[in-house]
Amino acid sequence: MEGIMKLTKIFEPITINKTEFKNRMVVSAMVTNYCNEDGTPTEKFMAYHEHKAKGGYGIIITEDFAVTRTAGASKTLAGLWEDRQVEPWRVFTDRIHKAGAKTIAQIYHAGRETSSRITGVQPIAPSAIKDPTMPEAPREMSVNEIHDLEKAFVDAALRAKAAGFDGVEVHGAHGYLINQFVSPFSNKRCDEYGGTTENRTRFPREIIQAIRLAAGEDFPIFYRMSSEEYVPGGLEIEEAKLIARLIEDAGADCIHCSQGVFATGHIIIPPAPVPVGGFVHHAAALKTVVDIPVIAVGRINDPLLAESILASGSADLCTMGRASLADSEMPEKARRGDFASILHCIGCVQGCAGEHEQGHPIRCLVNPLTGMEDVYDISPAAEPKKVVVVGGGVSGCEAAIAAAGRGHHVTLLEKSGELGGQWIAASIPMAKGDFSSFIVWQKHMLEKLGVEVRFHVDVTKDTLEEMKPDAVILATGSNPAMPPIKGLREYGVVAQKVLRGEAEVGNKVVVIGGGLVGAETADYLAEHGCGDVTIVEMLPQIVKDGEPAPTYYLKKRMAEHGVKVLTSAAVQEVKEHGVVYKKDESCAEITDVETVVIAIGVRANTVLEESLTDCDFTIVSVGDCHERAKNGYRGIQEGYEAGILI
Repeated sequence: MEGIMKLTKIFEPITINKTEFKNRMVVSAMVTNYCNEDGTPTEKFMAYHEHKAKGGYGIIITEDFAVTRTAGASKTLAGLWEDRQVEPWRVFTDRIHKAGAKTIAQIYHAGRETSSRITGVQPIAPSAIKDPTMPEAPREMSVNEIHDLEKAFVDAALRAKAAGFDGVEVHGAHGYLINQFVSPFSNKRCDEYGGTTENRTRFPREIIQAIRLAAGEDFPIFYRMSSEEYVPGGLEIEEAKLIARLIEDAGADCIHCSQGVFATGHIIIPPAPVPVGGFVHHAAALKTVVDIPVIAVGRINDPLLAESILASGSADLCTMGRASLADSEMPEKARRGDFASILHCIGCVQGCAGEHEQGHPIRCLVNPLTGMEDVYDISPAAEPKKVVVVGGGVSGCEAAIAAAGRGHHVTLLEKSGELGGQWIAASIPMAKGDFSSFIVWQKHMLEKLGVEVRFHVDVTKDTLEEMKPDAVILATGSNPAMPPIKGLREYGVVAQKVLRGEAEVGNKVVVIGGGLVGAETADYLAEHGCGDVTIVEMLPQIVKDGEPAPTYYLKKRMAEHGVKVLTSAAVQEVKEHGVVYKKDESCAEITDVETVVIAIGVRANTVLEESLTDCDFTIVSVGDCHERAKNGYRGIQEGYEAGILI
């Protein structure tokens, strides 16, 4: 595409210690839940990383390797606590090297950020202080135990070297054990490992020095650190600059600048409300005091953004962890200048952090192939079929793209005059601007793959039979739920119309429904000038269907704008200028209401599916019209799977 700036910085090789890495794009360690419980890699784990290596990322840092059997915060985590784990990991590093990348093993101990439910033992920490987010208090480590763990880190590093890793990253960030020693938020010791910055950094410095002595002068040692923790009494940037200097002096070859602890998890994995590149200034601050390379972190989701960060001198490399979940081929696409085909991380955190928090293997909303590289067959179909997709929302578009990608002849029929469906309205609330990039990408891919798109088609059984398809994928979506509340249809307007500017909205607004849609609509209206906004929700809490990190920012904005919230309140009647609700067995009325917004949910649209009896073609339903309405993450997965399996 003409006019796109030339990419030079991100593709420059960089030498760290004496190892050359082919470019400046880094895949950070992200817990996948893909490993075996004995700490060895599965085929899923290897295929997942191999795709990133083939896609052009220069450095792949594999997720937290537990340095002891009881060090991990989850059961299906990588491990290098014993020699028998070396050979399986050598198979892994061989595959990554053959695919064109180098790989660093991140070694860690969770400390108090785990539980006996996972490890079978009481957690340990520098001080016997419970983390605000964890269920049990840790036991304070003795000095002898500290020295034993230092040896465990060294042994893990040596095993990583024996397994063919190109270096190790000592995990000193995110509230894990090393960070617990470094931070005054968690370290209250009164011996040589507590008190001053020098003493609090003694544990990581001794680990780095011992690894250097054991692994040799040429073995790269990265150090990941939280530059700011955003908790009272935690680390801030000026002390972080001193820590970076001490870590460099101890022998580290690279600083990986992150932020946050468990108590500020919304900072560690920043969601859409955090601006892209929102923490790069921390890396820039550390670069002013150290001579070793510094890696910037935090919503760097575009190669052009990474190029700009490097060109500004703010960092030497850019971590693009979740960007690699969204598109494992992003570097190669950028190298070819095929920017329109790049799938961008939208910061939804549904497939990555959301799945991990539930103990599931991680996935990606915009890229259903992520985590399924060992399962899905995306090679050309042996017998191309004639496929019709009904519905141009994101589920239908995804189905069409997946089917066309395998070589099927695909026609997409859409009732309206646009693609995107409810995703368009979902992209409008505050801090969700990146969501629309997914629709842009889908439109590009439909055109690129030659999918025929027909608008303003009211599809019936006759329509489909006349087309004589081999298979039909139904993605007819859903309709707003309308419970039998007196006056609701007459005086209410659905949230999607409000968000799309298709309804006049007054100053005093009542939003019925405090799920994600209702809360986001209330937040949007308050931000855009409505001075009196109230949410009425039947359940005891709002945004029960939201992810924790974006919900944190959503509730924070609503509080700042004075959005009122009534929970455990059931609407009884909607009047022309009022809403009657019942709470605590008594009724009350909100008066002088100018607009009532309906956000009570949606119902699956199954009308077409129910009419398709005795048809000669295969029928598959996906998205909201399949079984029940669902979020975009599940709907997109269903569409993709239907498309590749048709």
